[in-house]
Amino acid sequence: MSGLGLNLPNLISLARLLLVPLEIWLILVGSYGLAFGILVVAGISDALDGFIAKRFDRRTRLGALLDPVADKAMLISVYITLGVAHQLWTLLVILVVFRDVLIIGGFLLMQLFAVAKHYDPLYISKLNTAAQIILVGFVLARLSLGAAPGWADLVLSLIVGATTIASGLSYLVRWARILARSEQAL
Repeated sequence: MSGLGLNLPNLISLARLLLVPLEIWLILVGSYGLAFGILVVAGISDALDGFIAKRFDRRTRLGALLDPVADKAMLISVYITLGVAHQLWTLLVILVVFRDVLIIGGFLLMQLFAVAKHYDPLYISKLNTAAQIILVGFVLARLSLGAAPGWADLVLSLIVGATTIASGLSYLVRWARILARSEQAL
C-alpha cells in the first residue's frame, strides 16, 4: 500500500462522496428515479475503484479511508433522507445510524486502547450492509414507479433491523474480547 496519492481509484471514491448531496436533494424533491440511478452509479463506482486499486496495485492509505467514508456517507445519508421523507421507519433509521456511529466509535477506541491494527469487517456486518443497500434500492425503485409500500418493504425492513442489531452486538462482543486480551497482556 503506497502513500497518500490521489490516483484514479481515489478520484472515483471522491466523486462518489461528492454525489451524496445530489442524492439527498433528489430524494427530497421526489426525483426517485434519478436517485435510484445515482445509487446504482455509486455501487458500480465502488466496485470499479476497488477493482482498479487491487488489480493495478493502486491501493493507498487515502483510498483505504476515502472508500469506506464515501460508502458510509452515501448509505447513511440515503437512510436519513428516506426517513425524513417518511419512506422508512424512524426506528429503523435510528438503528442503522446508531450502528454505524457505534462501529466508528469502537474502531477509534480500539486504535487508542488496544493493539492498533486493521480489523476485517464481520460476516454479519457484510450481510447487514448488503441488506441495507437492497432495502434502499428497492424503496427508491418502488417510489420511482409510483408503487405503494407492500409486504416486501416490511420483510426487507425487518431483515435490515435484525441484521443491524446482530451486527452491532457482534461488534460489541468483538471489542470486549479484544480489550480483555489487551488488559491481560499488561
